[in-house]
Amino acid sequence: MESISIFFVGLVIISLVVIGVVFSFFNVWLRAWLAGAYVSIPNLIAMRLRKVPYGLIVDCRITAAKAGIELSVDELEAHYLAEGNLGQTVQALIAADKAGIELSFARACAIDLATKGTGKTVIEAVHTSVNPKVIDCPKSAQGKITIDGVAKDGIQVKVRARVTVRTNLDRFVGGAQEDTIIARVGEGIVATIGSAETYKQVLETPDQISKVVLNRGLDVGTAYEILSIDIADIDIGENVGAKLQVSQAEANKNMAQAQAEIRRASAVALEQEMKARVEEMQAKVVEAQSAVPLALAEAFRKGQLGVFDYYKLENIKADTDMRQGLAKSER
Repeated sequence: MESISIFFVGLVIISLVVIGVVFSFFNVWLRAWLAGAYVSIPNLIAMRLRKVPYGLIVDCRITAAKAGIELSVDELEAHYLAEGNLGQTVQALIAADKAGIELSFARACAIDLATKGTGKTVIEAVHTSVNPKVIDCPKSAQGKITIDGVAKDGIQVKVRARVTVRTNLDRFVGGAQEDTIIARVGEGIVATIGSAETYKQVLETPDQISKVVLNRGLDVGTAYEILSIDIADIDIGENVGAKLQVSQAEANKNMAQAQAEIRRASAVALEQEMKARVEEMQAKVVEAQSAVPLALAEAFRKGQLGVFDYYKLENIKADTDMRQGLAKSER
């Protein structure tokens, strides 16, 4: 009798547990069943055990089902476990379906995970695909307000452009973003201005810049499709060619001055060298002159020179000094 009582008590406890579990999932189960997005109670229990918010999974499944999109519980649960934004992914899928854009759930999940931490969302990607957006080129946040190019005549041309783009969902994952579009458009504008013969050609036909840049296929490998490039503003800058010529002339002048200074220094050095050589020659002359008295004395001792010869030599010297003095006075 005691064993039967224990059995009934255990049975009651088990029944209460089962009823409690069923009751805790009943509201969610009923909501899914009434919305035509049926989810079994075992599935709900399994999600609870995997620490998956089954309420969010069911709500997203109901939202997709009401929009005519069939999504399985496993697909929704897998994206949640991959740390994706399930609500935004489903909303983006519905928006693409209503706009007639082909977008699979797998592609939407990939875009959602790719935009994580970038400040962008999968909904924004779909909306941009439906409603193109405009990108300023250059961005004011980059610290520049114009793209500057120089025509062949040396005149600088300043341009601001606006690029209209549409998201290419097939290339969004792994495709280059806005910064690449801006860089390529800027490069194309500078190249187009640089190929113009004069700045007047650029001012007369600014739409030519748009046509040339647009035909370069700048959206290859990017997450966007360029629809149009419009020149918002165009202005004339500095005469870069003249400034370069002035700078070149200044450089040439400095070079010529440096070369002249080198030649002057060489001339001064040569002059000093010649003066040193003159001093050296004068020293040799003085040395030779100092040897004359010694030679005369030696000649006297040896009897090779007489007194009259010496007086005659002195007279000649005196006569020479007189002539030199007269010559200097006439000058």
